[in-house]
Amino acid sequence: MPVAEPHRSALAPAVAARLRRDDAGLFAAIARQYDTGEVLMLAWMDDEALHRTLTTGRATYWSRSRRAYWVKGETSGHHQYVKSVALDCDGDAVLLDVDQIGPACHTGSRSCFGAPVSVPVDGDGGRP
Repeated sequence: MPVAEPHRSALAPAVAARLRRDDAGLFAAIARQYDTGEVLMLAWMDDEALHRTLTTGRATYWSRSRRAYWVKGETSGHHQYVKSVALDCDGDAVLLDVDQIGPACHTGSRSCFGAPVSVPVDGDGGRP
């Protein structure tokens, strides 16, 4: 199944016009726990996935490997109930504030971002 073309989605034109997509028609979607701010995961969306998310209140993503839409928790029971959606300033990413039920990561971890980088990072960010 090919990625849905933006013009074939029922996404509101005013929202679609603000999105910047990659060559495959996708943009990043970051899921964050709405009440704690914990970053849970990153996945991909196209216009139709965003439309489904906005109209159902359930986080819906595009699987690049399976080339299909998937609703978070549909098979695992680890649902994401969407509280709000915001576009970043460039329009190439969305932030989903969700109520995550169970782990967000396919590994069974609460968050996909639990593995620290093994290279030390300079705490001042290189500031003079």
